[in-house]
Amino acid sequence: MDSASNDPRTQRERMLAGDLYLASEPRLAAENARAIRLSDRYNRLSVDDAAERRRILEELLGFVGEEVVIRAPFQCDYGFQLHIGARTFVNFGLIALDVATITIGEDVQIGPNVQLLTATHPLDPETRRAKWESGEPIVIGDNVWLGGGVIVCPGVTIGENTVVGAGAVVVNDLPANVIAVGNPARVIREVPASR
Repeated sequence: MDSASNDPRTQRERMLAGDLYLASEPRLAAENARAIRLSDRYNRLSVDDAAERRRILEELLGFVGEEVVIRAPFQCDYGFQLHIGARTFVNFGLIALDVATITIGEDVQIGPNVQLLTATHPLDPETRRAKWESGEPIVIGDNVWLGGGVIVCPGVTIGENTVVGAGAVVVNDLPANVIAVGNPARVIREVPASR
């Protein structure tokens, strides 16, 4: 903890680098509050107000591709660390703890109540008690399907075309073109070839 507390970088710079940081620092707290406010506004809008929903997503997220659909409710820590590719569909209840980058490819299908968790905490009790935390990025490839209730843990990459079964907890990288299930998620077979 001593090296973390003596680091001359701002807490935001430390967070963006994936190093230990304090989320309570005023700038980070303000950015988090902004994301919460924008998410709340988004979640209250009618599905009929597509233009305003899109405008809020463009203001909130680091990148949002064409024809992206995110059903409310949706929650994130900062928003600017979340990048979503074109034609991705996100069902109800996505939680994206984007203290590190979350990159979601194109044509991804995300089931209800999925959690994308980049945040992690030190194992050392005193460092954790002092409220230090860090994050590791998540990458989800093109055309991935995450079933309902999937949890993707910090530092995970999921390869293109992979299917993750409902309720799976993904703690390690998954290659492209496989089907994975369980806790922890394990590959059970390859995705059938297209006809």
